[in-house]
Amino acid sequence: MNKKVAVIGATGFVGKQVVNELSNRGYAVNAIARDSSKVEKKDNVTATSADVNNVEELAKVLEGSDAVINTFNAGWTNPNLYDDFLNGSKNIEKAVEKSGVKRFITVGGAGSLFIDGNQLVDGPDFPADIKPGATAARDYLNEIRKNETLDWTFFSPAIEMHPGTAGIRKGTYRTALENPVFNEEGRSILSVEDVAVALVDELEQNRFVRQRFTAAY
Repeated sequence: MNKKVAVIGATGFVGKQVVNELSNRGYAVNAIARDSSKVEKKDNVTATSADVNNVEELAKVLEGSDAVINTFNAGWTNPNLYDDFLNGSKNIEKAVEKSGVKRFITVGGAGSLFIDGNQLVDGPDFPADIKPGATAARDYLNEIRKNETLDWTFFSPAIEMHPGTAGIRKGTYRTALENPVFNEEGRSILSVEDVAVALVDELEQNRFVRQRFTAAY
């Protein structure tokens, strides 16, 4: 029997790749998005429309899944990004609890990773345009760490995980918990395709339950 995995934010930059990776590995995928008509048609993918802030509706949609992978993003250009990301994330967490699903993997930002004891998001060079979203993701990490009901994992991508890094799937990466993974050139890079690989690997291996982890080449 194929494991059934729900993906929230299934039409987004990360979500699309997660749906693809799960589908290619033979999972039954419930691809959840605001507009399910944008979900790519595949044999083992069911497209479902749901509002992440409607806890009751989302919980019903998630019921019966073996796991939930959350790639929700409130939109980097959204003027209300901080509140929308934090509230959306908390509502998703509530809906997962209500649905009875235990395994929950959620994607945050790299801004909460530490270098020399300081979180990236607090650094003077942190890009102002993504700071509200990165701060919200950092604050949500502090929230989910209090959750003792779910078998949660919080994933922070590499520092460089943007459209320019897309198109490569190596299938290999290195992991860490609280600090970025750097390559020999001092860069922290992971393609969005390999973010999906790392998330599905975590689903299968359960190496970082109730922990945050990050990955890069």
